[in-house]
Amino acid sequence: MKNIYLAILLCSCCLFADAQQQAYKYTYQQLREYEGVYHYINSSTLQMAASPKDTVLYAIVSQARYALHPVGKDSFLNNAHQPIRFLRSASNKIIAYTYRGDTLALINRSVTVSDKMWYPRLGANTAAYQYHQPDASNDGLATGSIASSGLDSALLNTMVRKIIAGDYPNVHSVLIIKDGKLIFEEYFYEYTADTLQSQRSASKSVVSALTGIAIHQGLIKSVNDRMLSYFPGYHPANDSPLKEGITIDNLLSNQSGVSYDEAYNKAAGDETTMGYTDNWIKYTFDLPMLDTPGKVGRYNSGNPITMGRIIEIASGQPIAEFAVKNLFGPLGITNFKWRFKPDKTESEDFCQVFLRPRDMAKFGLLYLNNGMWNDKQVIPADWVATSTQKHSVVQGVDYGYLWWLKYFDVNGKRFYTAGAQGNGGQKIYIFKQQNMVVVITGGNFNSQSPSDRLIKTYILPPLAK
Repeated sequence: MKNIYLAILLCSCCLFADAQQQAYKYTYQQLREYEGVYHYINSSTLQMAASPKDTVLYAIVSQARYALHPVGKDSFLNNAHQPIRFLRSASNKIIAYTYRGDTLALINRSVTVSDKMWYPRLGANTAAYQYHQPDASNDGLATGSIASSGLDSALLNTMVRKIIAGDYPNVHSVLIIKDGKLIFEEYFYEYTADTLQSQRSASKSVVSALTGIAIHQGLIKSVNDRMLSYFPGYHPANDSPLKEGITIDNLLSNQSGVSYDEAYNKAAGDETTMGYTDNWIKYTFDLPMLDTPGKVGRYNSGNPITMGRIIEIASGQPIAEFAVKNLFGPLGITNFKWRFKPDKTESEDFCQVFLRPRDMAKFGLLYLNNGMWNDKQVIPADWVATSTQKHSVVQGVDYGYLWWLKYFDVNGKRFYTAGAQGNGGQKIYIFKQQNMVVVITGGNFNSQSPSDRLIKTYILPPLAK
């Protein structure tokens, strides 16, 4: 899911910002003047740090970094083209920055960032990289060699060398499971196999899996259940027969019909506004109706958030506990973070789950194997099939139950995939026909991720022969 408040800090270059930059430049030493720890939203803090690699000032929040682009003396732009201005004391020292009328003070001039943050592999000899089989780990995930996989080690060598060289920036990890074994695993920057990676909107697919489990256990009767039946004390504003008819199916397929769509600027609701409210479910379903439920797919993060809350209501426990008992536990996933509180206290992480890349790969492998793990049916096979078949079209892409249904055309062959994907380049792609799972994580927040390009250029071509 998108981090709504990090939109205040520029996380992708825009043409306007680029044009402004041509008129105002900073040296690395000049940017260092703005470094420090500052106050941030919800009584938290952020760090401002200058990159010696690309001479850009970054705001760093929860391991994610967001570029600020200069437009004048002490002035920068965010991705909404809104100004961020640094303030100075009478002695000409930076003491705070302002945004939308708020002044956020400098706390400490020292920053604690690793040099690894700026370089894919600090001090590495780019040309020296050679493929190697992933190390075995006592995590229930078997490893193997690329031999007989159909993949090309020379292409993968080239991919890693280009990532190390900076040709594909902000790629944190690439993992490949083929024929049931982890055959490729590489990490970059400060990320390792033990780093919890934000899933952003890939969290939606985890909610989908838990929904199927809850239905199988009889906690939820079916996808035809009315959404409002789980909130008996809630009487939505702008009520109508259409709103009363919204079902779980509509939530999962992003077809609830309420006026909320991140890709449609005439919609009444949006993620940014929702994040400031005390009750995200009430915010979403107090909105007026825009479509008949089940007719139009719209990118509405309030739908999966509401589905997550329904799982909690139906199971009588927090969704993280339900996941541990029914999904994470059977997969051996013990190191994760998931604070699911759909109100403004969760504005920073937006109810997303944090997982290690190997555990993301396990989740993908579970779906590849029709919900089976170690001879145990963790997710009903019919739910795996149902949730990864087309139920709607969202932003021009076929959409299942909180899964993207995409394809890649490579060398005359079409590769179909079910994908969990999130802002920044978080991807869990299941290639059923190729018996393969690809996991990529990254930090290209609110900007174009190179993850799909890596798959098309370096992973799929040998399989098209």
